[in-house]
Amino acid sequence: MLQLGILIFDDVEVLDFAGPFEVFSVASQLSGYDHLQVHTFSESSQLIRARNGLQVKPDLGFDEVPNFDFLVIPGGEGSKKIIQNPAALSFIHSLTVQSQWTMSVCSGSRILGKMGFLDTKPYCTHHETFDSMKEIVPSGFPRPDLRFVQSDEKIWTAAGISAGIDLALHLLEKTFGADLAHSTATYMEYTPYLRAT
Repeated sequence: MLQLGILIFDDVEVLDFAGPFEVFSVASQLSGYDHLQVHTFSESSQLIRARNGLQVKPDLGFDEVPNFDFLVIPGGEGSKKIIQNPAALSFIHSLTVQSQWTMSVCSGSRILGKMGFLDTKPYCTHHETFDSMKEIVPSGFPRPDLRFVQSDEKIWTAAGISAGIDLALHLLEKTFGADLAHSTATYMEYTPYLRAT
């Protein structure tokens, strides 16, 4: 069974992780839980306090994670602390390298940028994060005109918050096929994807 990990941390933006979680967990449900297992994980397995106070218990701590096939890196104010944490960055870097694909949402691009994955690459991020990203990734190519972009062979970046749902559905389609992506969007009543397909 394929494994998908969603990083969470204090002050993570809620929809950044909850949007992709909904997409991939609904897809897993609709396919009979046979193909994909979705996990949240954090530096420890203790409660984290997401943006605006929502408390979330991660499924796994860093010391418990499997080899994820797919990785979701959300953003939020807490991403500023993650990029100042060398041990966390090293661990996330190793997960990214071994993944089939990794996607960031919103200012989660800070984390990918700090790890060097966006050097000389196009990227999307939250509209308020482009200025700081120019300092983190001076050689990168910001794409404020897009909802998401493929930054390299296995790195994808989404614009702010709700754009993570768009990218998650896109990657679901690329990875598991259009039928499952369409069924998932229909279940979620996510009309932007349905109108585009």
